[in-house]
Amino acid sequence: MSDLPSPTSAPALEELAAAARDGDRASFDELVRRTHAGTYTLALRLTANEEDARDVTQEAYLRAYRGLKNFRGDAQFTTWLYRITANCASTFLTTRARHRHDELVEGHDVADRRIDADVEQRVGAAELRDRVQDAVATLPPRLRAVVVLRDVYDLPHEAIAAELGISVSAAKVRLHRARLKLRSELFPETVGVGVHEV
Repeated sequence: MSDLPSPTSAPALEELAAAARDGDRASFDELVRRTHAGTYTLALRLTANEEDARDVTQEAYLRAYRGLKNFRGDAQFTTWLYRITANCASTFLTTRARHRHDELVEGHDVADRRIDADVEQRVGAAELRDRVQDAVATLPPRLRAVVVLRDVYDLPHEAIAAELGISVSAAKVRLHRARLKLRSELFPETVGVGVHEV
């Protein structure tokens, strides 16, 4: 993520968080400005929908503002904020699943990898990236959340389990099932008998 400031040019996010916790609204506004792109990107990857991602991002900042008194600086501010965002996305998707039966729409940039090779290789990589995006977007929300948090944001299984309210072993099982589903979708010829639903 590129939301971290240069340490020589501006206060660190943790310093801003401490000031915001003490009631400095301008510091919180600056936190939002610096972290919004990363927070929205995570919400978008988890919801696979731009409008839903905006709602989740707004809710995440509301929760962060209310919960600043609980931020002790044990983790980086962005890690704390991204966990709130993941929790908001999980709640949002669970609630939506109870009320809507719409198909999940296409996701955005699950794989942000640039290949500086020849044009043909770049085209092939773009096609694969699009296929991965589509495959991730079709995963059930609880499987998609684990894959995004682990494989895109590199959160440890323990953090994923805590945020999703499941055990570490359940997080690992969901990740395994999600990866099998993605593999069967992207490379059906390499997978044996079908993958069971969760």
